[in-house]
This record gives sequence, C-alpha cells and structure tokens, in this order.
Amino acid sequence: MRHSSDKSSLQDDLEYVILTEEQIRKRIAEMAREIERDYAEKELVLVSILKGGVIFLADLTREISIPHSYDMVGASSYGSQMSSSGQVTITKDVTVLLKNKYVLLVEDIYDTGATLKVVKDLLEVHSPRSVEICALLWKEKKKRHHEVSIKYIGFKIPDVFVVGYGLDYNEKYRNLRCIGVLKKEIYQ
Repeated sequence: MRHSSDKSSLQDDLEYVILTEEQIRKRIAEMAREIERDYAEKELVLVSILKGGVIFLADLTREISIPHSYDMVGASSYGSQMSSSGQVTITKDVTVLLKNKYVLLVEDIYDTGATLKVVKDLLEVHSPRSVEICALLWKEKKKRHHEVSIKYIGFKIPDVFVVGYGLDYNEKYRNLRCIGVLKKEIYQ
C-alpha cells in the first residue's frame, strides 16, 4: 500500500518532470542576482502569495544578499479544482509597512492573471513606491483573464497542470522538490 506522505510515491504520481530541483535552484540564484542589481540601495519588501509561493519565497529570500524584508498575502482562486475559478478571495493582508517601499510580489505561477491582479491592486492600496512581479513559472496561454506585467520570469512552461515545489493538487505534492505533470488517473 502506498502512503501519500512518501515522497518517492508522490514522484511516482507524475507523468513527467518539467523542471528538476537543480534547474529550479540555478534559476532562482540567477533571478536573485537580477533582483540585487535592480534593488540595490532600495527598501525592498518581498510579498508572496500563500500557500503555493512560500517555498519559492523561502529559497529566493535566502539567495538575495541585499537587505530586504518579506511578508505574505493569502489569496485563493483554485479551491480543489485543477484550473482557476476566476473568483479570487483574499484571506490575509500584509502586516509589514509598505508605504514608500519597493514591493516585489513573489508568485509561484502566472496562470490566468486573476490572482496576481487582485493581489497587486491590494498592495497598491498600501502606497508603495512600486509593485513589480516575480513569477517562478509563466504558463503559456492563448488568453488570460487578466494580463499583468511580470518583471522577472523563472521559466516559461506549456499550459499544463503542474505540481511540486509549492504547487498542489488537493493540498498534496507541494513538498516535491521538482515540478511535474500529474498522471491523469490521479485527478480523473
């Protein structure tokens, strides 16, 4: 009997791996250098969206060598579905003061754009100097609900449902160190 907490069995649920742990680590280090260059001598605040962006935020914040702070926003548009409902619910606002600071919204995946637009609008209410977006994944889509400008893109991926590295299906698979596509029999 398989136990869903066993990482090897979780990885066995993948049809294929899109990005390995090594590829992800290397790209995050490169993105951190770009961020350091662009935000040197500026009051930088990273803001991630719970829950999916937490692992990306943790790895990115440790790679960035310039002083900065971070916080998290709670937002959801998926529920237990495999695609965004388009309806975004804010569950937590930031507690760090953002006024006159440079905010970098750290997101796991740019999919429909609905969540990013709502969260960016929420952050703008706090009167930062700027709000830019850093997305680990940029899903290639023909049409999005909301187009938003992404300053830093980790990887462009096809329009497939991915899990791992913070991304989930029914709250599982977030702990995988790679990013992959689930076998169809898992979710059908």
